[in-house]
Amino acid sequence: MEPTLVILSAGIGSRFGGLKQIRPVDQQGHTIIDFSLFDAYRAGFRKVVFVIKHEIEADFKAAVGRRMEKYFDVKYVFQQLDCLPEGCAVPEGRAKPWGTGHAVACCAGVVDGPFAVINADDFYGPGAFSALYGFLKEERSENEHAMVAYLLRNTVTENGYVARGVCRVADGFLTDVVERTLIEKRGEDAAYTEDGEHYLPLSGDSPVSMNCWAFGRRMLDELVARFPRWFAEAVQKDPLRAEYFLPSVANALIQEGRASVRVLPCAETWHGITYQEDLPDVIAAVAALRAQGVYPASLLD
Repeated sequence: MEPTLVILSAGIGSRFGGLKQIRPVDQQGHTIIDFSLFDAYRAGFRKVVFVIKHEIEADFKAAVGRRMEKYFDVKYVFQQLDCLPEGCAVPEGRAKPWGTGHAVACCAGVVDGPFAVINADDFYGPGAFSALYGFLKEERSENEHAMVAYLLRNTVTENGYVARGVCRVADGFLTDVVERTLIEKRGEDAAYTEDGEHYLPLSGDSPVSMNCWAFGRRMLDELVARFPRWFAEAVQKDPLRAEYFLPSVANALIQEGRASVRVLPCAETWHGITYQEDLPDVIAAVAALRAQGVYPASLLD
């Protein structure tokens, strides 16, 4: 069965200050998603699911979706606050999306086989997509998954905090991943805080998850099945901000011995837009890659 590429595109980009998914990063008007889809296409992907919100549907389809229908079997999934299991209700005052795990769980019934997951606003590079597609085409159990890891120092910004899944790896397999939502750059290293006041150091050599995953179909079942219990606990503790993180579910499966996650080697440098101030750096990086011949002037247009 041909693997599907799931692109998480529902975030409005509050820290960025606009719809960063469709902000051009070169003179030709290409977005980060355009580069990701170009890399995905030449890696072998032909099926794409965009996870978006109804509020951005028209703009997103006009800027990205309709152009890609010439190259991919394109489908859309909507991640809305009220996309909840029966008996669950949106807490009063909640505006924040339910997180990456919820976004992928919304794909149940649309994705019907092995799939990869990426963020719309992260520039992963061609090697990452080749690694994802190659893994998904292998014969393996539906409980065998994979992720592409990046060095923390290559994924932080000078312009504010970021969220990353900090990983531990043994013999090429993920043994633990913890989501840290407030990480700040400290020279070649970084530090994180849980309360906004006390910081703990993190080595720049730490491998981190950038939501660049390859999953067997069973991962969707796990995400859906685990959500109600998470929701019940999360609403009690932090009803307005709690998030159902994809790495947290993967980590739980590892700790329970119910899944394995291979860490795929990737020499790419990650680039991303979290803040407006990050945009010039991404534009410069894209120009340099094009000058090196990594990308042609025209992508999938």
